[in-house]
Amino acid sequence: MKLEHPIAPVYDAHSRILILGSFPSVKSREAMFFYGHPQNRFWKVMAAVFADDFPETVEERRAFLLRHQVAAWDVIKSCDIVGSSDASIRNVTANDLSVILDAAPIRQIFVNGKTAEKMYRKYTEPVTGRTAVVLPSTSPANAAWSLERLIEVWRERINQAG
Repeated sequence: MKLEHPIAPVYDAHSRILILGSFPSVKSREAMFFYGHPQNRFWKVMAAVFADDFPETVEERRAFLLRHQVAAWDVIKSCDIVGSSDASIRNVTANDLSVILDAAPIRQIFVNGKTAEKMYRKYTEPVTGRTAVVLPSTSPANAAWSLERLIEVWRERINQAG
């Protein structure tokens, strides 16, 4: 079933890094915000990386991102997808990142996981000419990575971006 991305990007004129997922999960689409599945470790990782309190609500999460100069969106604008399965993604149309890149001084683009990396390299990098740094997925499906290991790698790579 063809779905349109329902969540607006988060960014402002101070955003320095951009973190892209692939496409919102069912839970994120229901919450109308990024990483809405309670088992997704994104918000725990981000709170640890920035030594800040865990943001609970959509409003707190949006404020958290902006406070830390982080823009967030997804690579995919629309696609066919079954549930939340990245493996089922077909018929992709990519988001136009110029909306963010023209408005904010983004120093580094990160992709959250291998699917986001694959989609970014195929659809977005040829348009932007900018490479993205791959971060290990915070998805609960990435059970091989402990929370501690995710935090360590995310902190290292984000800190390198300044």
